[in-house]
Amino acid sequence: MDKSKIVRALAQVIDPNTGQDIITRSMVRDLVVEGNNINFTLELPSLGNQHKSDLNFACIAAVQEVYPQAEVNVHMMSVNAGAEEAPKVLPQVKNIIAVASGKGGVGKSTVSVNLALSLKKMGLKVGMIDADLYGPSLPTMLGLQGQRPKVQQVYGQPRITPLDADGMPVMSIGFIIEPEQAVVLRGPRLGGIIKQFINETTWPELDFMVIDLPPGTGDIQLTLVQTVPLTGAIMVTTPQEVAVVDAVKAMNMFLLPQVNVPILGVVENMSWFTPKELPDNKYFLFGQGGGKKLAKMSNSMLLGQIPLVQGIREGGDAGRPVVLQSDNEISKTAFRTVAENTLRQVAVRNEMMGPTQIVQIKQ
Repeated sequence: MDKSKIVRALAQVIDPNTGQDIITRSMVRDLVVEGNNINFTLELPSLGNQHKSDLNFACIAAVQEVYPQAEVNVHMMSVNAGAEEAPKVLPQVKNIIAVASGKGGVGKSTVSVNLALSLKKMGLKVGMIDADLYGPSLPTMLGLQGQRPKVQQVYGQPRITPLDADGMPVMSIGFIIEPEQAVVLRGPRLGGIIKQFINETTWPELDFMVIDLPPGTGDIQLTLVQTVPLTGAIMVTTPQEVAVVDAVKAMNMFLLPQVNVPILGVVENMSWFTPKELPDNKYFLFGQGGGKKLAKMSNSMLLGQIPLVQGIREGGDAGRPVVLQSDNEISKTAFRTVAENTLRQVAVRNEMMGPTQIVQIKQ
């Protein structure tokens, strides 16, 4: 019996925790073939895994589909010996970044999309979640209006397949509801949708997941920090004082002792207006200094300043973000600077600090 054929057969078996196959997840160890006997170890997050039996029978069935005479022996082993804790959330994602703001209208979704695509252009594997359930922007900004994600059954449980935007997996409630449909939901239902996007969606191996949050400090933000261990948060503001004042409140939510999510930095959007015909001119329509002020208050850095340029707005409305366009070099350079500084800040954060813990709410 050919080991390579056995491996290809086992690649059809899906890990219920991630939706990926067990070969991609490197869950199969010590594969040995002796006559008709096939022995291997299957690594699980814990031996209390509720799908342990399903996985065992799925592995046997997959191999016997290729070699009906095979005697398949699957040895189950916990990654952490004796562990009974719940499996790690999104183990295939290295860094999860929340992009937040204190108020709406500061261009947070524009920054999120162009940051994610800039990181992808730098050769990183990136995915996105649109967590702004009341005002989802990703379908429009990525040109995916009207498309619907597929749902597949894995051991009797539904799993969502994210849509593809220029090679980047993305998920948004805007892919599920009609464009004109109002989202009228209270806290528990909002939280349930965010958990579905995280736990019931088949995300591939990613270097970064960028999560576009709604403005403020509501149910969605609290659900997120209770569901995933965030690497850090990026705050978006415009230069004027009224935006900074609200951004401070959102920033302080992440810095609460029981939340304790690091602030990676600040992006100042609409820093100045530059007309297309006068590329060297800067008009500070919203004042100056707001981004630097917020960065100082958060003990982080100003990741970059994004000019108010017509091409950024046009790209978002047309479903072709500015970093994917051939012109608009000023805007692309600004977002590339944000992406480069974000990479640097994440590297420093991961070197200096341990993983962020999921928030546990005690009654």
